[in-house]
Amino acid sequence: TYHLISRRASLLTLRASFDLGDRCNKWGELLSHLLDNVHCRDLSHLDLNWTFTLLEPLDLRVHSSPSSHQDNITKMDKNCPRISKMRLHFDWSDLSVSLLTQFQQLRVLELKYFWVFKCVTPSTLQMLIKSLPNLKSLTLNILVPLRNLGISYTLESQSLEFLDVSPSRGLVFSCLKLPALRELRAKKIVLRVTLDRRTRTRIQSRWPCLYHVLREGTPRLQALNNERLLPTWREKNYGELTAILEQSCYCVQHLDSWLW
Repeated sequence: TYHLISRRASLLTLRASFDLGDRCNKWGELLSHLLDNVHCRDLSHLDLNWTFTLLEPLDLRVHSSPSSHQDNITKMDKNCPRISKMRLHFDWSDLSVSLLTQFQQLRVLELKYFWVFKCVTPSTLQMLIKSLPNLKSLTLNILVPLRNLGISYTLESQSLEFLDVSPSRGLVFSCLKLPALRELRAKKIVLRVTLDRRTRTRIQSRWPCLYHVLREGTPRLQALNNERLLPTWREKNYGELTAILEQSCYCVQHLDSWLW
């Protein structure tokens, strides 16, 4: 960082991995100092993992705290108004979501799982996506807690063309309003929870089939899980599409198992 600061470098891409909550090495202060002393108004790509530090022995103690990266997100909002691509671990707190909505130039967003285990409410996810009018690509890693099984999500965006929720677990959509979406990746991940049939059926009965959700809300969809869809997929289901749905849909028809 010394060489970057001494030359008043102009940053276009920032990629780093360190624990911002590590008070011993003070990585958070280092990042803040860097952002204050280089030209970063043209920064367009941001890739940050602030949960652990590379090239150091693994420290199992929890250092990171939401406030550590919230301070830096606030500074980036002020100093880096042109960020169009962002990849980071995200805690989904109200403050973090509010800060992220300020990046109006975002076109590519990947939100990875943060160590803080917090349920993402449907309204929070919907509000975030609707607040980013230029977003083209979205990748989500959301873990739905067992106590929240049964909830489902609505996603609405006029600009989104690519959606990848395959890293997520227990994420079920009840409604999609994505007129520009061309590709979706979704994977049904077994939750390893044994439920009696009555409980499982009660939960699953709340969820519509992914096929119907896509047919109603994604008029331009062309690919599902890296497979090209037939032009007539909305009018009639077919064997290859059924096989894909069995890998990605949580409805009763496509998930007939006692073990999730």
